[in-house]
Amino acid sequence: MTSALASKLATYEPTAEIHRLVKGTPILLLVGPTGAGKDALKEKLLKTGKFRHIISHTTRPPRINHGVIEQDGLDYHFINKHQAEKMLDNKALIEAKIYSGNLYGTSVAEIQAAHNEGKIAMTDIEVQGVAEYKTIDPGVMAVFLLPPDFKTWQERLQRRYGDVVDASDYRLRLQTALEELEQLLNTSHYVAVINDNISKAFEQIHTITTSRSHTSPDDPAARKVAKRLAQDIQAYLDRTDAS
Repeated sequence: MTSALASKLATYEPTAEIHRLVKGTPILLLVGPTGAGKDALKEKLLKTGKFRHIISHTTRPPRINHGVIEQDGLDYHFINKHQAEKMLDNKALIEAKIYSGNLYGTSVAEIQAAHNEGKIAMTDIEVQGVAEYKTIDPGVMAVFLLPPDFKTWQERLQRRYGDVVDASDYRLRLQTALEELEQLLNTSHYVAVINDNISKAFEQIHTITTSRSHTSPDDPAARKVAKRLAQDIQAYLDRTDAS
């Protein structure tokens, strides 16, 4: 990341107009480690016609996902660092953060489009982005999706990436997932949902988005699963450190 981009990002503040847009638009943020099932749930939610998928911007290059190379304008808006700087200068982003050395952000235009259509703006996002949204509007809905256990999660990752991910990248994914789980367990930003059965997870999200409290009765049980998952990840990392 360039020093100019880092400097602009460090001092970036959403405008008053952005604050009004976020507060005036229902927003659902999906969070969770890679392999938690965010993509499958997004597709199912979009089929209801009540949601608009918000496509994030990123400076990272496209990569292979489910055996297919990601597409610009479908998976992400892929931009270079100069374009990212211009978007920051023009106050064109709701939020932006650095993740694994690359910028990720949500554009004002994407949220405005959902607002104009009268739909719930929905996107998957990193935990840093959730914190920025919550600073603007604590009422933004954030669902943290969880695999049911460590073994199932590893099997999903193997099916998704096969042998593409090397050992160092795999370890980084585990460390990142552990940091994300710590955010779930140590903040009040999220409602936790176990994604073991997609139909059940879908129904829970429907309850969260339609209830006045935007909560789920299954959240406490899901948080116990999250705690165990974090413990299993840490144990795995400790074993590999010792070997």
